[in-house]
Amino acid sequence: MQESNIVAELTLHHLGPSTPLAMRGPQFYPKASRMMLFEESAAADDDDNASWAGAATVVPQTERQESRQANRQPRYNVLIWDSDDHTFEYVEKMLRELFGHQKQQCQKIAKQVDKDGRAVVLTTTKEHAELKRDQIHAYGKDDIEGSKGSMWSTIEAVE
Repeated sequence: MQESNIVAELTLHHLGPSTPLAMRGPQFYPKASRMMLFEESAAADDDDNASWAGAATVVPQTERQESRQANRQPRYNVLIWDSDDHTFEYVEKMLRELFGHQKQQCQKIAKQVDKDGRAVVLTTTKEHAELKRDQIHAYGKDDIEGSKGSMWSTIEAVE
């Protein structure tokens, strides 16, 4: 097998074997357009009139994907806590209005709060979780007699 030159090709147009190597490297094209890797046969370099003998292979941008993953913000759960001061209807209405959950999902969360004493209603970024927690606290009291105020809510980091 003949020795091959691997050339970073940064645009989608064809660069033939007669194109100088200096114009094929990453220094010639902007980083944003790096998309493909071309392997060019050394035999094609010998003949300027030969058709281009290379094959294109798409190269995944693993470095960028890893850096995006590393830059991802930590996730937080928004929790609601059980209390005897609130009805199922209040919990369902609050979840529909503040979180946009469907009725079935609201019922499931309300039952989980009643059974386990707490339930996760949303997983999001810290700032968004804090906002949603504050909206729960500001939602207001239930219409039943003896309701002292809104449901209690906290946030916790997802592990």
